Amino acid sequence: MIRYGTTGCSLGHLIVGWSDQGLCAIELGDSKEQLLALLQAHFPDQTLKPTIEEHADDTARIAAFIDQPAGVLEQPLAPVGTPFQRRVWAALQTVPPGQTVSYSELANMIGKPKAVRAVASACGANRLAVVIPCHRVVRADGGLGGFHWGLERKQALLSREATLAANGP
Repeated sequence: MIRYGTTGCSLGHLIVGWSDQGLCAIELGDSKEQLLALLQAHFPDQTLKPTIEEHADDTARIAAFIDQPAGVLEQPLAPVGTPFQRRVWAALQTVPPGQTVSYSELANMIGKPKAVRAVASACGANRLAVVIPCHRVVRADGGLGGFHWGLERKQALLSREATLAANGP
């Protein structure tokens, strides 16, 4: 079973999903209905159940983290992916706010310099927006590249993090 909560944030609507192992989904979108359909599509074999109170504070804290993405979200994570994807996601979590890496740099970080396309695919498969910061990955020429939740959101996150990094803690 996946428990979920929805709320608004500075980047639109937000849905957060928890399995028994921890946080398994943070999705950004334009409507709650769209996000609920997306969550069901990502977890087709799971029953989705809205949270009542047990995760309400967590949902609000995650929305605040997205609005001010500094530090680490103190929440058990349970990303669903292959061992390769989890290696990419773990490496991404070492990239500080306000900094970016290219897909090829990320491939080098995990010791797989020729796996640039696979790294890009792993970024696209990430379901934990901002917490696993795939928005910090750009093309080698500095272009934004892709972003599962839209390039406007990616640019907003990068701009916000650059401002936070420039102003210090």
